[in-house]
Amino acid sequence: MHDILLYALPIFVACMAGEWAWGHWRGRNNYRLADTLSSLSQGLLSQATAIVTPLIQTGFYAALHARFALLSARHWHGVVGGVLAVVLYDLCDYWLHRTSHESALFWAAHAVHHQSEHFNLSTALRQESLYGVMGWPFFIPMALLGVPTDLYVLAGIVVLFYQFWIHTEHIGRLGWLDRVFSTPSNHRVHHAVNPAYLDRNYGAIFVVWDRLFGSFAEERELCVYGTVKPLASWNPLWGVGQFYAELWRRMRATPRWADKLRVLYKSPGWMPPGAALPGTSPEARLALPRFDPPAPRGARVAAVLLFLLMAAGCGAWLYVADDLGSAANLGAATMLAAGLWGVGVLLSWPVRGRATNSA
Repeated sequence: MHDILLYALPIFVACMAGEWAWGHWRGRNNYRLADTLSSLSQGLLSQATAIVTPLIQTGFYAALHARFALLSARHWHGVVGGVLAVVLYDLCDYWLHRTSHESALFWAAHAVHHQSEHFNLSTALRQESLYGVMGWPFFIPMALLGVPTDLYVLAGIVVLFYQFWIHTEHIGRLGWLDRVFSTPSNHRVHHAVNPAYLDRNYGAIFVVWDRLFGSFAEERELCVYGTVKPLASWNPLWGVGQFYAELWRRMRATPRWADKLRVLYKSPGWMPPGAALPGTSPEARLALPRFDPPAPRGARVAAVLLFLLMAAGCGAWLYVADDLGSAANLGAATMLAAGLWGVGVLLSWPVRGRATNSA
């Protein structure tokens, strides 16, 4: 999988460059340097997490498949078997995705992907570090049905890569395709914090699941992106940990033990009785300016150079990661995290508050 990502990376970069050029030419450029680097940093962190957690990412699946598969691998050979595996993966991913919006502990892992207040192709690469760690049980049906581990991984890659192109504001409505597939229009709704759009359109490839299970919403108004409680930071480590910290804060402020547990599995916006903690309503969130604090030119140049160094190092690491031991991979992941934290520090220098610049 690491090799496939390395080969796909130049295509992703070329597409982002093309989207930026198109938006700049049309006077609708929606890229910002700090936001883009922040999203790409989360993508690198997610790859680091995948490398150091292979047992959870695919090991449990392989073990269950070997012991409990009800159908033999021959049932999944050929094009038809491959297409069915992708459809089945997409259905399992729908329920993982829906749970990740409706249960606070899962949202804590998934929130990273929604923290960007812009919506462009770099947002697609803003992948979650802990999503795969939390989500593997949702794919147990595929193991029980005998989908081979390598086909399970390939189906996951197909579903992941499909979602890249739908993270754009430059493609409008697509007619009947919007009724069947996850398209840019449908996915803009999913990323929006507009009250009418919250927790809608979970399908990765097929929006049919949303229509069947009552979670579909059509794009009808201008989307405002991000999370209801904005991240307001370029620190990638805080991006991963922000909502976990929020859950801990709610649990500490909750007097009843039963409510402390409910904090974890109820909806992300649920506040326990008696906690008396401030929150942000979706309506109030729409009035907040985008987080875009100015940083000195020198700091921005240094951030770009440091990010490029980290990205090159990560690419080299991905190329040899399978041949390294666990300790070496953990050390490389730690160095990468430290470097990306440094990128965030530079992008925040010297301003660390919420700015009013939404340009």
